[in-house]
Amino acid sequence: MTRAQLDKQPDEVAAMFDRTARRYDLVNDVISLGQVRNWRKAVAAAVDAGPGEIVLDLGAGTGTSTDAFTTLGARAIASDFSLGMLRTGVARHGGNALSGAGVPFVAGDALRLPFADGAFDAVTISVALRNVHDTSQALREMSRVTRPGGRLVVLEFSHVTVGAFDLVYREYLMRLLPKVAKVFGSNDDSYEYLAESIRDWPDQPTLARTILAAGWERVAWRNLSMGIVAMHRGFKPA
Repeated sequence: MTRAQLDKQPDEVAAMFDRTARRYDLVNDVISLGQVRNWRKAVAAAVDAGPGEIVLDLGAGTGTSTDAFTTLGARAIASDFSLGMLRTGVARHGGNALSGAGVPFVAGDALRLPFADGAFDAVTISVALRNVHDTSQALREMSRVTRPGGRLVVLEFSHVTVGAFDLVYREYLMRLLPKVAKVFGSNDDSYEYLAESIRDWPDQPTLARTILAAGWERVAWRNLSMGIVAMHRGFKPA
């Protein structure tokens, strides 16, 4: 493939990320110019998980984002549909099988989560909702596994809010991003897919309406990095 297809089936998307797992965190740091670290901090602050709470970090990849939720005493589970990502995360956390040191790693499909109803105080998914075959169904599944009154935080690439910068960003996204990924030894096909999926993803108000339609309430969003990403937050009705 020379261009990633946006209608990939889940097993194809998972296999694509399996191939890029080893370099995934490094390449993300490079192509975001280090901004991904600030995004993780913003998500952790929005989730605001404290002692006794349990957080599901969905689409967690190697679990780099998951550790941030445990700093205030909460428990967190890293879940992803890419076994390659999970294996890399387990190895980096010094764990065995599918359990890292302090962070359990669980294979899971966002459309059929392997967790009980109301199991979590908060569910979060960062730059991975685009990869799910059915966005609305995934949001309903996240609601199912969240306790009444619990919260949802979605960080996703979005639409830049500054017109002049948007032109520069789109040029970088479509032309340079896959090339930068290739230089750092990652699977450039994955980053062609990334660029196309970002370009075709709905804007902030449209995603907010989708979250509301999936049963969440009090949905609001905050733009980060001039709208390169947006952080949406909602609550499960009590």
